[in-house]
Amino acid sequence: MAEKDLYGVLGVPRSASADDIKKAYRKLARKHHPDVNPGNRTAEERFKAVSEANDVLGDPDKRKLYDEFGMAGVQTGFNADQARAYRDQPSDWSRGRNGGARAAEADGGFGYSRFEDVFGDIFGGAQRGGFGGGSASGADAEAEMTIDLLDAVRGLSTALTIQRQEVCGTCGGDGADPASVTTCPECNGSGHVQVAKGPMSFTRTCPRCKGSGRTSSKPCPTCGGSGQRVVSERLNVKIPAGVDSGSRVRVAGKGSPGSGGGAPGDLYIRVTVRPHPLLERRGDDLYLDLPVTVGEAMLGASIEVPTPDGAVRVKVPKGSQAGRQLRVKERGVPHLRGGGRGDLYLRLVVHVPDAESEAAASAAQAIDALYARAPRDGWRL
Repeated sequence: MAEKDLYGVLGVPRSASADDIKKAYRKLARKHHPDVNPGNRTAEERFKAVSEANDVLGDPDKRKLYDEFGMAGVQTGFNADQARAYRDQPSDWSRGRNGGARAAEADGGFGYSRFEDVFGDIFGGAQRGGFGGGSASGADAEAEMTIDLLDAVRGLSTALTIQRQEVCGTCGGDGADPASVTTCPECNGSGHVQVAKGPMSFTRTCPRCKGSGRTSSKPCPTCGGSGQRVVSERLNVKIPAGVDSGSRVRVAGKGSPGSGGGAPGDLYIRVTVRPHPLLERRGDDLYLDLPVTVGEAMLGASIEVPTPDGAVRVKVPKGSQAGRQLRVKERGVPHLRGGGRGDLYLRLVVHVPDAESEAAASAAQAIDALYARAPRDGWRL
């Protein structure tokens, strides 16, 4: 399978700046967001792809590992120092990268014919079913949740039911039928074999039992040899205040189980925030249209205004014009990484009364007489 090109997913060059990556992600996320394309599976998959690319390239540390090692470098459990040690050592397999077909032949006594095999050791010798001598962390899983804007501002504790993998109780994750397990005949149960290379002898993991010392002739009847089974689990999830569409919330240990006693992966919940009918979010600031009467705008007033944290009183200055913005400090969205919150901005919308009555018409004429000059005097295009 070809290596995934995250830069290509976002349509940016490898030399792109952090701002270029952020702009490209936002543009593509808006275009392919599920709310904009309801029921469109292609758009949904594209949205997931650009989100994954942004998760890696938008993080300086992950981007550095991706640039150096590709997708392997951003997987859970990857050991960059060990990978560099394997890559840089003057061993036969590394020299073989320039020797074409000689690489596999030269490798004979070391057990590495491909760079991917080295990464397998770096991750702990994980096996895909059957016995394995090493341990490896489980894969991360992903779920989706849609919440209201006010829940995103305040934070939310809610229940979520997920389908997840867990270790098969019959075989303990080996994937083998317990009744057919025998001692490996090649290594006599030690998990290692001796390999001669010229005048030298090396110990390597037994290729038959993958280091477990045991073999089996039949797959587990419960899991069919996968070592895992699907279960339904109800989780209590805490969504922190300040999340936005595209945010990911981590639930530790609720991903796929590890192999060989390795730790399970994590569950990442991707959040989508529904728009609010009155509030508009821009970054961590909120905007709200505030209707006022002609008298309140002209004479000034103290008005009670709803906010996500309860009502506050706001002073409308005398002589306020329609469209004027009033700022209510720290009544916006909490900063997701801590340290305060955004502001709430109120945009004044002047509502005029029904002018069909004689009294209203008379009042309007009286107000018009107060203008020192017509509002449109001097307009030119």
